Amino acid sequence: MPYVPVPKDLTTVKSKVAFNLTKRQLICFSLAAVAGVGVYFLTRNVLGTSGACMLLIVAALPFFLFAMYEKNGQPLEKVLKQYINARFIRPKVRPYRTENIYSAMMKQSILDKEVEKIAGRKDKIKKAKTKNSGR
Repeated sequence: MPYVPVPKDLTTVKSKVAFNLTKRQLICFSLAAVAGVGVYFLTRNVLGTSGACMLLIVAALPFFLFAMYEKNGQPLEKVLKQYINARFIRPKVRPYRTENIYSAMMKQSILDKEVEKIAGRKDKIKKAKTKNSGR
């Protein structure tokens, strides 16, 4: 009886389109072939066969990386985006800041006392005016 391995985590299973490759891999390999063959035929007469083959490899390598590289389930462009954000865009030093509730409560009590003083003066002025107007 044949044995078929079934992965425990089915989220890692990717649908294959053709030649046991995913759609992403087919597109990237096609682009690598177009870029590599184009570079080879354009530089073969100038650099010779070995130089043109080296340029073919250099031209096709980024496409192969984008097709095959995957870290923690994320493709290369997402990994590169996160690296660029962490390395160049976001600040290097991230200070740890906390909210001191006690100091906020102290500031609020000081403000409340100031308001009471101001409101208390107005009440005294109103009481004095009402007493003086009654005479």
